[in-house]
Amino acid sequence: MKLLYIGILKNEEKPAVELCCERDLTSYSRFTRSSVGEFMTLFSKTVAERTKPGQRQDVEEQSYTFHAYARSEGIAGIIISDHEYPALVAHQLLSKVVDEFLSKYPRSAFATSNAELPFPQLKEYITKYQDPAQADSIMKIQKELDETKIVLHKTIESVLERGEKIDSLVAKSDGLSAQSKMFYTQAKKQNSCCVVM
Repeated sequence: MKLLYIGILKNEEKPAVELCCERDLTSYSRFTRSSVGEFMTLFSKTVAERTKPGQRQDVEEQSYTFHAYARSEGIAGIIISDHEYPALVAHQLLSKVVDEFLSKYPRSAFATSNAELPFPQLKEYITKYQDPAQADSIMKIQKELDETKIVLHKTIESVLERGEKIDSLVAKSDGLSAQSKMFYTQAKKQNSCCVVM
């Protein structure tokens, strides 16, 4: 699971304009980073242009998933991740990033300009959200529940095995009890024919 890109784009008119972004291209070689970065920017603009205000969507392209969230203020948040990254966490992060961006930069700050706007929180988020279980409390709770469920299954299995062993012991003790009664009656018959002096 890996986050590769978080960006805010102005998507009111075509072409969309990248207002701020952060990339994590450390998994690529130095020679391919610039072309991968250009691909991400170009495809993010395309996805932002095709996302209607108020709409959320996930687009899969090659080995990437583009998570998009467009707002009525004329901006769209885009996250690029691999296919294993949970969409729920990506969209929670998108909502958070877009809300924080709009609280810092109202519509008037970017409506007339196409300049990049500094938004250093993106660097922090792309680092923090690399592990979605650590960043998202719901996923953290789900992981704990899954671990607890595994422990409970093992406990139930061991209790059932003990129950089977107890049933086996009860059957054996019933058998021993029946054998001891037979032995007692046979010993009594045997001893009744002999008189002890």
